Amino acid sequence: MEERIVAPDPVTDPQGYQQALLDLLGERDPVDVLATTPEVIEDTTAELDLAVLQKRPEANEWSAEEILGHIFDAEIVYAFRWRIIVAQEGIHYPGYDQDAWTQLPRPPFPELLAAFASLRRANICLIEEVPSDQYGRTGHHAERGPESFDLSIKVVAGHDLAHLKQLEQTLAAVRA
Repeated sequence: MEERIVAPDPVTDPQGYQQALLDLLGERDPVDVLATTPEVIEDTTAELDLAVLQKRPEANEWSAEEILGHIFDAEIVYAFRWRIIVAQEGIHYPGYDQDAWTQLPRPPFPELLAAFASLRRANICLIEEVPSDQYGRTGHHAERGPESFDLSIKVVAGHDLAHLKQLEQTLAAVRA
């Protein structure tokens, strides 16, 4: 089986990581990707019991539930970043330790998916309602440097695609 997610490390190679996500997105419409991700996760995990969703394929790999937790964490982070870029252009914002965040308490998978879907809908509304002439507004990411609103939308869409692939492969591995 191929490795479940392959990307440069976001901390040690932030530019390479960003480019890998943009390459994965390719010519796809990032807003379409973002809008459909909650439904794809729901369809992919429908009728699976919690034991399957919580099973790790390998000791050092995330379970489906942990993948969703990470996607949810990223959504929280980008909900803040997008708003701060649009409202306070040029501001610096921190990176975050995704591994430390995976240790935080979370609700059970169905509740977490509902929370993610709700937050994502709010973020899609923001993206769609921000005037296109503001898409070039930038913030300053602590690890990647200047990042425009437009670029960050594309990065998150690529991030979704990477983790949707990881989710599919993880479920295939734990169900085998």
